[in-house]
Amino acid sequence: MAVAGIFVVIELEGALAERIHALQLAFDPKMARHLPPHITLIGSSGVGPIRADTPVDALRTAILPIAASTAPITLRFGAPERFVQREIVSLPLDPHGPLRTLHERLATSGLACTPARYPFTPHCTLTMYPTLTSERLKAALSVREPDPFTVRRLRVYLTREPQPARHLFDAPLGGTPEVV
Repeated sequence: MAVAGIFVVIELEGALAERIHALQLAFDPKMARHLPPHITLIGSSGVGPIRADTPVDALRTAILPIAASTAPITLRFGAPERFVQREIVSLPLDPHGPLRTLHERLATSGLACTPARYPFTPHCTLTMYPTLTSERLKAALSVREPDPFTVRRLRVYLTREPQPARHLFDAPLGGTPEVV
């Protein structure tokens, strides 16, 4: 089933993004070609994508003030997890604190979102499509990215699969940094 909608994501940057992308290419090249390594805030868990026909001006009006009033957030990935009865392995984040607050502010901004099938579970996906052999699963679950990283902007994308996602705009975070 093709996905059409608007997603709000945190793209990883710098050396961390390069390391995660290399892992994604090794474990799941198909997935690695879609978007750079990222964490989805709107469009996956907690709340589904924003309606694809939402005007960009309406998106900016709702999202930019939320981002501007949100301080940069320092996060840290936990040990990889496999989604129950799925071939998905991801690096999880704590779903509480400033990240949840940001997610909830976006989800309740008045933008029309589709329902989500899962509760808010922020993560960066390492592998999604291939069936994992026991060796590849063991390798994916052994990945560790213990260093903290700071989120300084949100990126907004329009997705109309199977076409590539189209970047609409960035929303820089403002304020004093919070450490999680």
